[in-house]
Amino acid sequence: MKTNLQAFDPSTFNKEAGTLKKGSWFLFHAIFFQSSWIPAMGIKRFLLTLFGAKIGSGFIIKPTVRIKFPWKLEIGDHVWLGEGCWIDNLDHVKIGSNVCISQGALLLTGNHDYTIPSFEYRNAPILLEDGVWIGARSVVCPGTVCRSHSILTVGSIATKEMEAFTIYQGNPAVAVRRRTIKDILQ
Repeated sequence: MKTNLQAFDPSTFNKEAGTLKKGSWFLFHAIFFQSSWIPAMGIKRFLLTLFGAKIGSGFIIKPTVRIKFPWKLEIGDHVWLGEGCWIDNLDHVKIGSNVCISQGALLLTGNHDYTIPSFEYRNAPILLEDGVWIGARSVVCPGTVCRSHSILTVGSIATKEMEAFTIYQGNPAVAVRRRTIKDILQ
């Protein structure tokens, strides 16, 4: 048996939105998100919520962020999305509060089943719990859960659950040490 991409049927994928909504989002996304000439976070937040994203307070979104389907996105309070990060959410993405997704990071909810000749979709949601930090140029793969205050370091690839208060590094990412947060009195 060999791969047969001609047999791939994208109609089996549920985008959870109609043609008008998808088309309108792709237009607004190209104008307001992928370009860097409109840095206004308020406009971006408004458009995301208009298209169904749930967003908490204190949201920071930098230029050139890419988001596939806002209606499959839930963001907590005080979340930072760095320049050029990409939320390729073919499935649902839930981001807790006080989460930082650094420059060029990729949250990837979609994949293909290489065991099926037609290469059908194999998608799974992503969950980033409170206090998570996804480092620059790192990748979070489909079905990954990043537990509370875990860190994925620069350029690393998370392929499975990351334990709470643990720092992960490499490809595939492995635990390298515990995360401690200092109690600083001001």
